Parts: sequence; structure tokens; C-alpha cells
Amino acid sequence: MPLTTRHSGFDHSDKVFMSLALAQGRRALPACLPNPPVGCVIVREGRVVASGFTQAPGHHHAEAMALSQLEGGLDDLTAYVTLEPCSFAGRTPSCARALVGAGIARVHVAMLDPDPRNAGAGIEILRQAGIEVTLGLLQDEARRDLQGYLLEGA
Repeated sequence: MPLTTRHSGFDHSDKVFMSLALAQGRRALPACLPNPPVGCVIVREGRVVASGFTQAPGHHHAEAMALSQLEGGLDDLTAYVTLEPCSFAGRTPSCARALVGAGIARVHVAMLDPDPRNAGAGIEILRQAGIEVTLGLLQDEARRDLQGYLLEGA
């Protein structure tokens, strides 16, 4: 399935939740550097049930921080993530695989990760697991927040 960006069709609540994820990402700075300042919000039935942001290198990424807060049933969850979840394991495990393992149903991603180790591979992991993925929600805002990371060419 090709990687496509969807700019329309997001409802107001989607924009609100991604705005909250963007705010989480801003909390990551400067401790997360040189990693990107990513934010994640996890929602069930219109309510935020967990949130996270990228920690210092070697510690939780945004998705892992949010997933660590979940309790009880993990069905019917939607994640809002400001940058494509990582597909590879480095100092920390793959965030895309962690979302799959948690049973997330849907993931809204603001923008693809330009890092050549990722660059669509995280999205592909999610889609191959049957997770509904959309791209482009508040992409311009995410690009602005991630500008330093993007300029470094990660």
C-alpha cells in the first residue's frame, strides 16, 4: 500500500488530540536531543488515556512512555504521534512494533520520519499488522516543531 498523505477528512477532535501530542513533543526539549522531540497521545472513546514525549537518549520514546501508562483492556485505542514511529531498534526498541504489540487499532501520524533507517518503514509495520494509519494531520505544525531535527537530516 503506497504512503499517502490525507489533509482533509480529519475531524475537530482529531486535530485537538494531535495538538495535545504536539504539546507533549515540545516538553521533550532539550533533554531528548539529539533525538527528535516527538509527542504521543493515546485515546479511547474520545478521552485521553495516556500521553508521552521522547526522553533522554537511551530512555523511552514518546510512544513507549505513553504505552507504559496504560492499564486494563487495550482494545479500541487510537494513537496520535507527531513523527512516524521508529521501525528499528537502537538503544530502545522499535516504537512501531510496540504499538503493534499493544493492540493499537488506529494511528494518526503528523509526518513521515526523514531518517533513512525509517522513512516509511514504521508506517509499513503498522499497516502490515492491520492497524489503520493516516498521515498528514497537522503536518505543518509538526514540521515547525521538528525543524531542528529535520535540518540535521537525521
